[in-house]
Amino acid sequence: MEYIIIIISAVFVNNILLAQFLGVCPFMGVSTKVTTSIGMGAAVVFVITLATVVTWLVMHYLLIPFNIQYMQTISYILVIAALVQMVEIILKKVSPPLYQALGVYLPLITTNCAVLGVAILVIQKDFSLLESVVFGFANALGFTLALVVFAGIREQLDLVNIPKGMKGVPIAFVTAGILALAFMGFAGIV
Repeated sequence: MEYIIIIISAVFVNNILLAQFLGVCPFMGVSTKVTTSIGMGAAVVFVITLATVVTWLVMHYLLIPFNIQYMQTISYILVIAALVQMVEIILKKVSPPLYQALGVYLPLITTNCAVLGVAILVIQKDFSLLESVVFGFANALGFTLALVVFAGIREQLDLVNIPKGMKGVPIAFVTAGILALAFMGFAGIV
């Protein structure tokens, strides 16, 4: 039951993107097409889940035993950068069209504060390794859900008549705000 609460809380109630505002750069940049958003979401799921595991292990088996917890942020950034490079190499080999579609946004996962934020939140919440994996995966799913829903809305907005001054980024920000308000409706669930 505890894991279900972690999942519901991370995906809907405390969505890393819409409630905590971490990872807004790829949210605004990649969310113009649903297919690109799904690919970016898959890459983020992989990176956040793997980064959560590796950073938890680094903290508990390297930083804490040597009493160098102050190195947390820099060590996490190095781990995340290495994982993103690995994802980039794999995508280049496995799916060149997706690699091309993600373009500059794939390296942005390295600086995506959602990835680093989840790794740090795991330590702050004092989760076990299994709880950390569930929390990281659920946050990544929440990120992907928000990204794909937003991309679908933006694709639909391209088909409607919007006032000239609101086209593009302005309507995207208004829509993102409304989407965040919609997710606030889940606040009483957990």
